[in-house]
Amino acid sequence: MKNILVIGLLLIGLASCQDLEEMNINPNLPTETHPQLLLTNIEWDAFRDSRGTSPLYALKMLVQTDGENTNQYYKWDRGSYGSYGTLRNVTKMMEEGERIGEPTYVALGKFFRSYYFYNLTLTFGDIPYASALLGESDQDYQPAYDDQESVFEGILMELEEANELLAANNTIIAGDIIYDGDVNSWRKLINAFRLKVLLTLSEKEGMNDGSEFASIYQNEPLMESVEESGQLVFLDQQGNRYPNFNSSSFSSGMYMDSTFIKRLQDREDPRLFIYSTQTKSAKEAGKEINDFSAYEGGDPAAPYAEVNEKATEGNVSKVNDRYHRDPVNEPYVLLGYSEQQLILAEAATKGWINADAGMLYESGVKASFRFYEMYAENYSSYVGESDAENYLSKPINDFTMAQTEEEQLQLIIMQKYLQSFFQLGWTSYFDHLRTGGYPSFRRPAGVEIPYRWIYPQSEYNYNANNVTDAISRQFGEGNDHINEMTWWLK
Repeated sequence: MKNILVIGLLLIGLASCQDLEEMNINPNLPTETHPQLLLTNIEWDAFRDSRGTSPLYALKMLVQTDGENTNQYYKWDRGSYGSYGTLRNVTKMMEEGERIGEPTYVALGKFFRSYYFYNLTLTFGDIPYASALLGESDQDYQPAYDDQESVFEGILMELEEANELLAANNTIIAGDIIYDGDVNSWRKLINAFRLKVLLTLSEKEGMNDGSEFASIYQNEPLMESVEESGQLVFLDQQGNRYPNFNSSSFSSGMYMDSTFIKRLQDREDPRLFIYSTQTKSAKEAGKEINDFSAYEGGDPAAPYAEVNEKATEGNVSKVNDRYHRDPVNEPYVLLGYSEQQLILAEAATKGWINADAGMLYESGVKASFRFYEMYAENYSSYVGESDAENYLSKPINDFTMAQTEEEQLQLIIMQKYLQSFFQLGWTSYFDHLRTGGYPSFRRPAGVEIPYRWIYPQSEYNYNANNVTDAISRQFGEGNDHINEMTWWLK
């Protein structure tokens, strides 16, 4: 009888524990969710990442007239680790994908991890990678820093794994706002990004001999048209509009950079009409939109007050109104067909792939024109197929006129640069560092181009031992400065 009583009490106790556990689950803070709900927000964040105006000042596309912009004069200091917050969501999506047996979400998680870690390591140098994001699972809140070489190796491995996972699991991806769930389209983007990472390491001896690049080019799917670009299309509805729609910053001290305007003018590049407005003086003089002399910029190396005076006189172009008045404007491109073709063109000039570099170059330029023909509707008549052909026939743009590999490289890099207005983030800046200064960036005398950003103050506050070890290992004790060169450039 006593034993029966004990068993009964135990059963009651277990039932009570189960009831308490169920009662203590907060329905407003679920611990499980379908990964598709996470994917949509992850894509939204990633495809808008680094698409603000900051890189445009550093890339000599914009100048500021109502104050000194730190990016314009290369006076920045600390960068941000904000991407790790998004990476926590990526980690959760991968966990949920594994839980429900959907490896496609794990594959996309590997891609987004690669994308963010690629940008983080280019920004800072050594970063937390292998031990990062283990706070929830392992209570590791002070992750060790991986050297940059290991980070790049990990990025390339994860991209390869992502491609292989998607190849083996060709199922529709729910929650996908980029390719509407199409697995093969994602494979094309992932493989194009693999090529981008490998090209980033093109000057790093012993890290990349072009063989892996060639293997991807020959054996893996890549984008075949502008329509297959990895891009986020905006909608004219609350929460889904173009990020700069109705932005007040466009009506204040933001103007076009004279060096960018001149590069477009020198090449008789009709994208000038799409990027900027005529000067006030030119408009009052009755000059047409397609009159290249109707556009002028401010000197990015001059004091901002001097440029402000020129702007007040009506002799500096502003950013085209479409960027803040059109609720959908144009998609944000994370990596598009045009950039892919120019990446391939550069690889062909290096002899990494057996392909016609000139045809790839022309394909990349035509794709950029096609993009604006599709999305800059009021200016589509300036960037049609015949306009692209005419543009490429001009000696300054003609690939057949480039006699050396260096001249060919300059043409390719310049075209990547010219298409990156409000697109591609810091890509052209890192191209400048990789190629030893192309395209050139005008700046005041004595100002050096930074190689990196300083680590966030939060790392000094909460992960001091690891960040100081990383700094000492890379640059020497205490040398956390913007002009310190990181591994990928040495």
